[in-house]
Amino acid sequence: MTKNKLEWYLDWFNSPFYHLLYKERDYSEATFFMNNLIKHLDIRKDSNVLDLACGRGRYSQYLSTLGYKVTGIDISKDSISEAKKNESNNLNYIIHDMRYPLSQKFDLILNLFTSFGYYKKDADNLSVIKSIKSNLKPKGLAVIDFLNINYVLENLVEKEEKNIDNTKFMIRRYLEDNMLVKSVSVNYKNTVHHFKERVKTYSLEDFLLIFKNCNLELTETYGDYSLNAFSKESSPRLIMTVK
Repeated sequence: MTKNKLEWYLDWFNSPFYHLLYKERDYSEATFFMNNLIKHLDIRKDSNVLDLACGRGRYSQYLSTLGYKVTGIDISKDSISEAKKNESNNLNYIIHDMRYPLSQKFDLILNLFTSFGYYKKDADNLSVIKSIKSNLKPKGLAVIDFLNINYVLENLVEKEEKNIDNTKFMIRRYLEDNMLVKSVSVNYKNTVHHFKERVKTYSLEDFLLIFKNCNLELTETYGDYSLNAFSKESSPRLIMTVK
């Protein structure tokens, strides 16, 4: 059960139910996106890459097989523990809060699959972007893969039920205090557990103000993992490249 509303991610991301609910996430989609992105951005093979909020490391693992030197960070100790099983000479993982920069500089920083906007206070989310800026090399690039809030709200599935491995998930989605909330009730062995995911409802215009505040330049926007042009009305994703 969630103990601290301001730190919902610590309970949920470290819960076995989180990994059970999302166990069917498509790794082929991850490799498809990475291949498109690396080719489009022309990322050199000697580049150092930071996977910011890496989870169990599906993106960073794949990038390391392509020859990139990759560091993955995440605040979830359980996710990092699982990711570390795949560490190699050019892949390492660290438990770290993404609001605070590392001492190392990177050619490419990736913040993917809506791993931004977790914090209720704008100042905390701004700290993540400042951290990205601090960790970028002078000619480095950062890619933020966020949801397109306009599209999501227009197509919001308010209630959903899933049964996975004898575990029942009841999911509700709604807006609350400028955050998109996913309330997850888990019934496992007749015991109910409650969790919440919260993501700030940032639009492209909001990001432009944040980037300006951090002295970052938005160079490109894409609307999906095929890197098609972004449309506020029809794109499922808001993928941004900044320098």
